Amino acid sequence: MKTSFQSAFIVLLGTCFLAGFYSCANIIPPSGGYRDSLPPRLVLSSPKDSAVNVSRLTKNIVLTFDEFVTLQNPQQSVIMSPLPPQNRMPQFEYKLRNVTIRLKDTLEAGTTYSFQFGESIKDVNEGNIARNLNYAFSTGSFLDDRTYRGKVLQAENGKPDSTLIVILHSNLDDSAVKKTSPRYFTRINGKGEFIFRNLPAGTFHVYVIPNNYLKRYDDSTQLFAFRNTPVTIGSASPRDTFYVFQAVRPGPAPAYKSSSAIKPGTVQADKRLRYNADLENGMQDLLTPLTLTFNHRLTVFDSTKITLNDTSYRPLSGYTVKIDTGKNKLTIQYNWKEKQSFRLLLEKEMGADSAGTQLAKKDTVRFSTKSESDYGSVRIRFPGLDLSRNPVLQFVQNDKILEAVPLTQNEFQRKRFRPGTYEMRILYDTNKNGVWDTGSFTGTKKQPEIVFLIPRQLAVRANWDNEVDINL
Repeated sequence: MKTSFQSAFIVLLGTCFLAGFYSCANIIPPSGGYRDSLPPRLVLSSPKDSAVNVSRLTKNIVLTFDEFVTLQNPQQSVIMSPLPPQNRMPQFEYKLRNVTIRLKDTLEAGTTYSFQFGESIKDVNEGNIARNLNYAFSTGSFLDDRTYRGKVLQAENGKPDSTLIVILHSNLDDSAVKKTSPRYFTRINGKGEFIFRNLPAGTFHVYVIPNNYLKRYDDSTQLFAFRNTPVTIGSASPRDTFYVFQAVRPGPAPAYKSSSAIKPGTVQADKRLRYNADLENGMQDLLTPLTLTFNHRLTVFDSTKITLNDTSYRPLSGYTVKIDTGKNKLTIQYNWKEKQSFRLLLEKEMGADSAGTQLAKKDTVRFSTKSESDYGSVRIRFPGLDLSRNPVLQFVQNDKILEAVPLTQNEFQRKRFRPGTYEMRILYDTNKNGVWDTGSFTGTKKQPEIVFLIPRQLAVRANWDNEVDINL
């Protein structure tokens, strides 16, 4: 007969056997270790980083990292300062842990050279970026270590543009930016910030231009900015903000001209005169005029053949009918009230295109106005707003200014405001004409008017009191 001790031992042995069986059945693959999240680190260089008295005859620079690396788009990503003569940029190579820079020109005497690699160097396995790697050496007895930094924004909308570069000209003639390449340049990051490192003490003209091969301002349709006076680089260089502008806006692209009016195989253009009413599900906005857009330009137009009526077709008064300069858009201005219905009558003879084509028949546009509850009330307070700078509040959607309101007090308030999300900007309107005015470098050296982008959006809800405070 088994003792109680023997029975307990057998049960325990069986439990251990089953536990071992199931643990073997659920095989867990190895995890592969921790993911490498560290960027490549520069461990050795020839010449040494920050070395002085480097030979002017140096032709090869070798940078060695602590792991295998790749170098992406060096001709576009790496900044060499100062720029070599005739923009003869060095050749870049990489292999295993080394990045090699092969110089094409003899180095200048007593000069600090720096290479900014941006985000071009990554490790092979995980693609970790050696961000903001800066390597420098000097052919003189000391290393220049001055810096100059600042910010660049678009004057018209207050936004940054990282496709631009900032350049420094030691030649202080105004024509230098148009005729010669700069001595130094640097890129602008996504926040609009820039920084120059390892600069010598001295005086430079500063410009902002698009990044092209010649790095010159030779097209007035390009974005451009300039400092009114030269900057002095010293132990305490200033921080500057530049506002880029287009002195001349490019004209529209020429329309495609075909050898025949209608290409073979295409649908023939509609010769009938048609229009489209700008209504939202048959509802008219209380804040805007009723708009009719025609498919052909009207060379003949008679506003007396258009009448606004109530639902009993009784003519109303107090409205105006206008045609735009393009002769294809009509607006009917009226003091709309909520929840009212109208009939707009269009006589056949109200207009005709260049071929004499009129509407096919007399037509009626039936519509009603929206309700007050379809809108939100808005109240925006601007503590600290400098009214002496003639501020204009701009409401923007999809980069289009929907409305610009001059501010004569530190508050904007409106009972009816169309629901939606709006970007807001403040235009400092120097000449008080209500619109943004560009600058000019040639001759007058006039800076553009400045637009400040408010760093928050306005979300307007229907039938809601929308109140915000914005500290500028």
